[in-house]
Amino acid sequence: MLKESYKVIGVMSGTSLDGVDLAHIHFTVIDRKWQYKILESETISYSDNWLNKLRTAVDFSEAELKQLNQDYTILLGNIIKDFILKYKIKNLDAVCSHGHTILHQPQNGYTLQIGNLKEIAPIVGETIVCDFRVQDVKLGGQGAPLVPIGDRILFSDYDYCLNLGGFSNVSFEQDGKRIAFDISPVNTVLNFYANKLGLPYDDKGNIARSGETDMALLEELDNLSYYQKPYPKSLGFEFVKTVVLPLMESYDLSMEDKMHTFIKHIAKQTALALPNRRGNMLVTGGGAYNTFLLDSMQDYLPELQLIVPDAKTLEYKEALIFALLGVLKLRKEINVLSSVTGAKKDHSSGFIFDK
Repeated sequence: MLKESYKVIGVMSGTSLDGVDLAHIHFTVIDRKWQYKILESETISYSDNWLNKLRTAVDFSEAELKQLNQDYTILLGNIIKDFILKYKIKNLDAVCSHGHTILHQPQNGYTLQIGNLKEIAPIVGETIVCDFRVQDVKLGGQGAPLVPIGDRILFSDYDYCLNLGGFSNVSFEQDGKRIAFDISPVNTVLNFYANKLGLPYDDKGNIARSGETDMALLEELDNLSYYQKPYPKSLGFEFVKTVVLPLMESYDLSMEDKMHTFIKHIAKQTALALPNRRGNMLVTGGGAYNTFLLDSMQDYLPELQLIVPDAKTLEYKEALIFALLGVLKLRKEINVLSSVTGAKKDHSSGFIFDK
């Protein structure tokens, strides 16, 4: 008999490098109807030293990546342990952790999320469910996006679920299947330029709003080959580093104009990615605080209602859904959809490490 109640912690670190998101979740499932409550939640920022390591790790050697994985596993384990102690959390079924993506090359049969070594379990002192992407890539899938099964289970009232993080991704139902894919870079690019101005991010998109659209740059961005590819498809930081930023840096424009133009690009590609531009769309992730981005999306999608949820769901939706993926793994139920990733079959992904 499967349980009807689970208490878990979901842990997520995204490519925008905002920090480690932790959320204590209480799930209930009765007659296959899932409900959730986000209890304590917190984002732990990275030190400058760790930010530098994570930004540059895409260029690390194999030996350097191995050491980074070991060091990050210790860091992440202690962050989780401290979170549990701080909020006096007890009687957990598991901690469900995504880790942090360093390399994502599904076309080469490879993806690397650090922080998922088995050593994390004794550090935390809890059962750990983690490393959800590797199995999917071995099955011929993209290993991403993984959030859509959570969208289907927890957020079926919305026609679309859009996440605006380091990259944007969307999921929706079409012909009885869940469809999902990465649309474009978002905060990986916007934060790059904000950082150049000495800021962690562009608050509400106000700096970008003050700029102007450069039509030549916008056209080149829109014509990048990724946008012509059919789904399933996904993006990694390699695309930003080797394609997007070199293109943008080839233009002699102000930071404001580059950021303004890129937001128009995100908004346009979001509209083009949707098969039907009516109904409603749940918008989550750090980019949902960028009001200039949302305003620009609304300009391209006048008949679609953009819905930003409560702050906890907005900020911790990915941690919430990786918590759900972990619970589904514990239940030996499907937690990755082949219609989304392109894998050979639906499957139950992740590794379970006992404390």
